[in-house]
Amino acid sequence: MGSEGRLQRIYAPWRLAYVSRDEADQGCIFCAAAQGGDETLTLATGPRVFALLNRYPYTSGHAMVAPVHHAATLAELDGETMAEMMLLARRVVSALDAAYHPHGFNLGMNLGEAAGAGIVDHVHLHVVPRWRGDTNFMTVGADVRVLPEDLTQSCARLRRALEAQVG
Repeated sequence: MGSEGRLQRIYAPWRLAYVSRDEADQGCIFCAAAQGGDETLTLATGPRVFALLNRYPYTSGHAMVAPVHHAATLAELDGETMAEMMLLARRVVSALDAAYHPHGFNLGMNLGEAAGAGIVDHVHLHVVPRWRGDTNFMTVGADVRVLPEDLTQSCARLRRALEAQVG
C-alpha cells in the first residue's frame, strides 16, 4: 500500500509467459538449451554440462548449470558430470562476481516438485547472486520481482566475463 493507502503496482509482463506456459507442449527447456543458440541465453558449454541464464530470474544474473544429458535425479548423473557441474558453477560465480560485484551467492538445487522445482525432469543447479538488503530469493509482492537489467544485456555481460577468465 502506498503512503495514501492506495495499492501500488509493479508490472512484470514477462511473468505471464511463465505462469501460463504449458510444459507438456514445450518439451524440456534444458535439452533445447543444450543445443545452443543466442535465444537460449546459454553462457558457457562444456563436454557434459552447460550454463545459461534463467528466463524467470530471482535477481539479475541468476544463472543455472545443467547436464547436457537429460536426467531427472542426481542418481542418474555420473561422477564426471557432477564434478563438471561444480567446476562450471565455480566459473559462473567468478563471472558473476566480476560482472555484478554481489555481496554473496545462493547455489542450490530444487529436486522434485515438493522441493520447489519448476522443471522437475532435468536436474539443474541455480547460481543466484545476492546483495545485502535484497528481498531474499523467495518471490515477493504477488509473484512480482523487479530486475534492473534486460536478460539479453545480462547474458552479454556474463558471456564477456566468462570469456575473460583464464584457464
